[in-house]
Amino acid sequence: MSKVKCVLFDCDGTLVDSERLCCEAIVATFEQVGVTLSIEAVSDNFSGGKIADVLSSAQSLAQSHVSLDLLEPIYRNETQRLFEQKLRPMEGALELLSHLEQQGIEYCVVTNSPLSKAQKMLSIVGLSEKFRGKVISAFDANSWKPEPDLLQYSVTMMGFLPDECVYIDDTSKGVKMGIAAGIRTIHFATSCDYEQKNATCLTSMKQVIEHISEQNSLV
Repeated sequence: MSKVKCVLFDCDGTLVDSERLCCEAIVATFEQVGVTLSIEAVSDNFSGGKIADVLSSAQSLAQSHVSLDLLEPIYRNETQRLFEQKLRPMEGALELLSHLEQQGIEYCVVTNSPLSKAQKMLSIVGLSEKFRGKVISAFDANSWKPEPDLLQYSVTMMGFLPDECVYIDDTSKGVKMGIAAGIRTIHFATSCDYEQKNATCLTSMKQVIEHISEQNSLV
């Protein structure tokens, strides 16, 4: 196995602490159409992905039949409002990026979101300069998680071989993509009560730094 020369990050829930705010936005969205959902239930069932998928899952949870055409613009407005008020980088993200820079390790973002949305989130949390020209969207690759094509495309765009890279994602879809693409994958989770097969589960950016350092010391 080669040294780690490039780290590819998911954005939502990995670099930026957005998923909690997305859950708040779902609760507020359904509240506006007269449907009550608890933040705990939404958080427990939130899996990210396309807006239509997120809202469809919430509909099932709420046993609601409100039109997605009505819900989607409300949800977009709520997420935008909450992001601009409360969005923060994940704890330890800046330290990890600084470590990668010190070690001469390249990095980028790989996201299912449109390029403009990812860039907006990175800008709000003060990371846009670090990722200038290094945000790769599923819309560019015409492939979405968990399909491996998006990650393979991203590795090629960054100019590396798959075994020179590590991919970090907090969602099962992303982890499945990393494994299917044959790339060392870190499942960035709040707890490691279970572990995705062929992926390393880590719960903090400090652990990620230690893991990458260990990988490179073994080569």
